[in-house]
Amino acid sequence: MELLLMVFFAVLTVFVVIAFYYEHPKAEIPHGFSQRQKLYVFHYIINFLFGLAKFFEKVGIMSEIHFLRTVMDGIPPFKDKQLFIKDLMFEKVKVRIYKPKISTTGQRRGILYFHGGVGQYGSIRAYERTCRYFTKNSNSVVVSVGYRLAPEHPYPAQFEDCLTATIHFMRTAQDYGVDPSRIIICGDSSGGTLAAAVAQALVNKRDLPKLRAQILIYPFFQCVDLDLPSYQQNKQVPILLKKRTLALGLKYLNIDLSVLGAMRKACHVPEDLQLKYQKWVSPDYIPDEFKARGYKPSTRHPFSKELHTLAKPMLDPVFSPLLAEDSVIAQLPETFILTCEFDVLRDDGLLYKKRLDDHGIKVTWCHLQEGFHGTVFLAAYGRAIAFHSGNKGLVKIVNFLRLM
Repeated sequence: MELLLMVFFAVLTVFVVIAFYYEHPKAEIPHGFSQRQKLYVFHYIINFLFGLAKFFEKVGIMSEIHFLRTVMDGIPPFKDKQLFIKDLMFEKVKVRIYKPKISTTGQRRGILYFHGGVGQYGSIRAYERTCRYFTKNSNSVVVSVGYRLAPEHPYPAQFEDCLTATIHFMRTAQDYGVDPSRIIICGDSSGGTLAAAVAQALVNKRDLPKLRAQILIYPFFQCVDLDLPSYQQNKQVPILLKKRTLALGLKYLNIDLSVLGAMRKACHVPEDLQLKYQKWVSPDYIPDEFKARGYKPSTRHPFSKELHTLAKPMLDPVFSPLLAEDSVIAQLPETFILTCEFDVLRDDGLLYKKRLDDHGIKVTWCHLQEGFHGTVFLAAYGRAIAFHSGNKGLVKIVNFLRLM
């Protein structure tokens, strides 16, 4: 019986590996990347898991999305004697609060953390290590927000939950030993998108204290130009391949993947909006140093009214915060933006930084020269999994927090 199981899993592994070898082109990791082999291994492990998820769904063992969520949740860390950790509800939103046990004079800063996962993956458990790290190393109270996930809870439920949790915490901060004037929102990847959208939603809330800062870690910010230099240069760089990025975004909004090709050609943006957005979203605003690895200007393609109707939610500032009006951008709090050289979303961060700079918002920018999408998340798992860039990113974030 044991031999049969071993044969079954061996055949399954070969099947999945072969399927993914042909479905996904070979990863392209630029020369000079110091941990090249480690990233290759990590890339193929991820591809294997995506393939296994598809296989399990086809044979009826488990849905693809639930398998990948389980994998991302990982193995929870041991109990931490240095922290008070408690699960609560902020209105109807699940949260987990982390608070240092060590006593302190006065009130602490508070951090609301919105996890990544394109609105479909990720959880409080998946980001347990990250939130513990920030709590202990910055002596802060951290609130990890377990917002609802798509497709069970369609967009914009994720944004609504993050906003609800933030407002609740701002109104009750003192109950947790937090100074209401020192509340920071933070998120990585799509969590960074949510953080930016929440910050924008709060600018006109006069009945609440102002946010002290926002921390945006390799965020997605716009769906107007999906062919910026970073998209071209890093389209096959692990772990967030361009095709995978666009496919996950469409699934998040429950849009059929058949429109993927047209989306790449920007057929979803009418000419009047192109004229409006070009003052905010343009490769002309990307410094030349970020075009050195290659960039070819895009060819304009005919507008599709049908595609625009489908993709309209993508042009809402809640989904694409870079498209917010100047009157909103001008009121945003101090900002920390982290970008990675080998990330398709790099230029989104650069463009948002420019908008903030143009409006006099104080920005601390951390660019990880060997960074790739997800590197900060991996850093919290320790030496075996972490990359140098992620470790550097964590240190830079903590240094910023200590000044708040």
